[in-house]
Amino acid sequence: MLKHVFTKTLTVAAFLIGFAVTTQAAPAQKMCPLMIEDEIDEDEFVIYKNVKVYTCCGTCKKLWKQNPDYYAVVSVEQAPQLKAVASKTIKPLAQQFCPVYSDTRVHPKGPSMEYKGKKIYFSKERALTRFKSNPTKYEKNLK
Repeated sequence: MLKHVFTKTLTVAAFLIGFAVTTQAAPAQKMCPLMIEDEIDEDEFVIYKNVKVYTCCGTCKKLWKQNPDYYAVVSVEQAPQLKAVASKTIKPLAQQFCPVYSDTRVHPKGPSMEYKGKKIYFSKERALTRFKSNPTKYEKNLK
């Protein structure tokens, strides 16, 4: 009986040590991978290739689901846990952020338009509408 209790205690201790090492191995995600200036909400997350990725809100969860493979590639800095699973073949767009919501990422399947001979991407339709109504206001955000 005593041997069983000792063995069980060692097993639990080994598990806890292993869990602590695993948890410390990857840096903790603090910032949203889509709205990069916003802190994460631990209740808002997606599972991407068995990796938990936190976002700041439900809107970012919806955006992520529109093009998860692309967002995984461009979000490694904000979500370091993606490094092991992000595609090595997907190349980021030259334009990374929306000109209207300048801290929000864009993706190649998102809303877009031609402007001054160049394709401009937007984070969502509302941003496209705002840009069309006053493009000179947002031109400064096109780098």
